[in-house]
Amino acid sequence: MRIALISEGCYPFVRGGVTTWCDQLIRGLPQHNFEIVTLLGVGTEPVVLEMPSNVTGLQRIPLWGPRRRDRVPRGLTKGEFEASFALVLSSLVRSYPGALSDFVSGLRRLHQWAQGHDLHAALASQRATEMVIDHWLGGSDHSGVHPMSLRDALMITDLLEHSLRPLSQPAPRVDLCHPVSNGLPTLVAMMAQWTYGTPMVMSEHGVYLRERYLALADFAHGWPVKQVLLTFYRRLSEAGYAAAELIAPVNVFNQRWEVYGGADPDRIVTAYNGVDPQSFIEFPEPAVPTVGWVGRIDPLKDLDTLVRGFATFRDKSPTCKLRLFGPVPAGNEGYARHIRDLVDQVGLSDAVTFEGPVSPVSAAYRASSVVALTSISEGLPYTVIEAMMSWRATVSSDVGGVAEVVGDTGLLFPARDPEEFSRACLTLMSDTSMRSSMATAGRVRATGMFDLDRMLSSFDSMYTDLHEESPQLRQFRAEALVPAGYPDLT
Repeated sequence: MRIALISEGCYPFVRGGVTTWCDQLIRGLPQHNFEIVTLLGVGTEPVVLEMPSNVTGLQRIPLWGPRRRDRVPRGLTKGEFEASFALVLSSLVRSYPGALSDFVSGLRRLHQWAQGHDLHAALASQRATEMVIDHWLGGSDHSGVHPMSLRDALMITDLLEHSLRPLSQPAPRVDLCHPVSNGLPTLVAMMAQWTYGTPMVMSEHGVYLRERYLALADFAHGWPVKQVLLTFYRRLSEAGYAAAELIAPVNVFNQRWEVYGGADPDRIVTAYNGVDPQSFIEFPEPAVPTVGWVGRIDPLKDLDTLVRGFATFRDKSPTCKLRLFGPVPAGNEGYARHIRDLVDQVGLSDAVTFEGPVSPVSAAYRASSVVALTSISEGLPYTVIEAMMSWRATVSSDVGGVAEVVGDTGLLFPARDPEEFSRACLTLMSDTSMRSSMATAGRVRATGMFDLDRMLSSFDSMYTDLHEESPQLRQFRAEALVPAGYPDLT
């Protein structure tokens, strides 16, 4: 069958993490063809992975590059655009029983309207900004306490314009859509549902809504901007859960968030990440005691805690080294400089090395006595699974599905707690017997729970079950997605 694999800032434009999972899925299911749809920054990002022959198409959807100008901008400030945008805005500025239905209906109508009009120009127009102000003043739950400035309204329309750019694209015409996260990838899958009744299975690695909340914690703009943006993410997340026939989180932790966000528990099937055990073999520990870290240099990985905690630990273990293996994604250069400066500030320049990307990744685990993870958000991290497959004990922040992965084969500490991270490192690095027993138990646990063939079999079954639905059932689903009270625009 033809499957649209839809991601944001992911395969095949970056390495590691969810990209690894996408590559495993595509290569492991050669009987299916995959159309890759990736939401990107500017759209000119280079492809960094060689794609297998069953990738039959690659579509870039830039969110921040120059906007398209290939449609005639007619009727921009009246008629169908205003009616559709008003539904979206109403659902973003206040809470009421039909808010989610209005949100979905507004998005669907905007998508169809955008196939023949310039949605970018409409959302960037003066009238769109006036509508934002009018809705905030006329019906917002917060307008009396938090007045909206013109600057706030301009920021809101600008951010919505970028977020809604996928609506200007034609819907993927495939047998099945598989967004690899909730949010904007799921919006693309919903477009295929609205147009063709295409079934959808949604994966979640990290919890989309939770990570959006974390990302906006230090958002510098006014309360009205933050309120509208957070509500947009929440409505979009709720709509994605409601639209997916199957939701396949990578851990049980995510299920709690999904049910809290409105997902039907009967549609949720946990699908653990998988690793090929044959790719990782046992090696002796390095001669120099080493804490290894593997991942992308990113604020979600909380390398501040890693560096500060290691500085405290090294006071008690002065011969130990810290080696960081992984790339700096585009846009994270400033954060990478901050971490390098922090290493110098705490006096670790002779003990910490930035190794960059490593291939094969098993070399990073071979070079480590203990593998560390200090993230503030994770799904089911490959770093920990691969370390366990490599007979390495781990010290990990207790977030997401990490505890499900580790069990009793590694040590956990509270996220953002350098002192506890340091204490866990000292416990493990000072006890050779504990490290050895945890490493052996970790290999057994990883091979039993996180085998790649098991993961691939799970998704092949999901794809087959959804694909075997009758065309009549798909048409019924497409028609049922039109919220009550609004016309079927098809």
